[in-house]
Amino acid sequence: MTRTERLRDSALAFRALHVPGRPLVLANAWDAVSARIVEEEGAAAVATTSAGLAWALGAADGDRLDRGDSLAAVARIAAVVRVPVSADIESGYASDAQGVGDTVRAVLAAGAVGVNIEDALYGEGAGPLRPRAEQAERIAAVRAAADAAEVPLFVNARVDTFLRGAGGVEETLERAAAFLAAGADGVFVPGTVDPATVKALVEGIEGPVNVLVGPGAPSVDELAALGVARISAGSSIAAAAHALVRRAARELLGKGTCETLIGGFDYAGLNALMGRAG
Repeated sequence: MTRTERLRDSALAFRALHVPGRPLVLANAWDAVSARIVEEEGAAAVATTSAGLAWALGAADGDRLDRGDSLAAVARIAAVVRVPVSADIESGYASDAQGVGDTVRAVLAAGAVGVNIEDALYGEGAGPLRPRAEQAERIAAVRAAADAAEVPLFVNARVDTFLRGAGGVEETLERAAAFLAAGADGVFVPGTVDPATVKALVEGIEGPVNVLVGPGAPSVDELAALGVARISAGSSIAAAAHALVRRAARELLGKGTCETLIGGFDYAGLNALMGRAG
């Protein structure tokens, strides 16, 4: 089987996991070991978190990470797991649509079969969201690059209306419709888990809907009942892991004890997990 055929099969398997009412649940990873742990716990797919990945590589989140560094990390993740991998590519790691197409070709070369691409804008003087037509053009470039490679990449269009305070349900639905028409396969709306809002989004978007969860969010079963097709932890697991680092360091450097580390992954078990062939 050729590499393209393997990618195509993985992409089709990943696409099939997006079922409204029986959602794909993603405990987002940020490096090879977190990805392998997630897979070991029964995940059907692994998705990266751009924030967690950026932090691990010494950068802040928000379009500050170099494309090469990001996709090298994605390649390491794809190499150690057997399940499909989806890459969070922030806003595409490029200033124009042609560059976004280049990013997608690099994503496929890294072994990922899905992408998240967001419509938020970063930088001094930037508006909260990229203009709708411009973002649709970038999504069309993603679709064209994947089609040219003959891989049915799952394109998850992130709409940051709620996350950035830039609109409600109506603006979200209008953006979602434009992005789906441009070639997106699903729509990711972080920033709200209010059941009434999620239900309105599911009913108004003609494609699989992805929501972001964390502490205090409705359960997977509750979101499934609303018709959600994909549930992501985003950066929350990475943030919790780094909070453990801080608590353990504070205890060791302050009290001189290590009680925070009770219940940690044992060395032999983790070493054996990472020694397994990918």
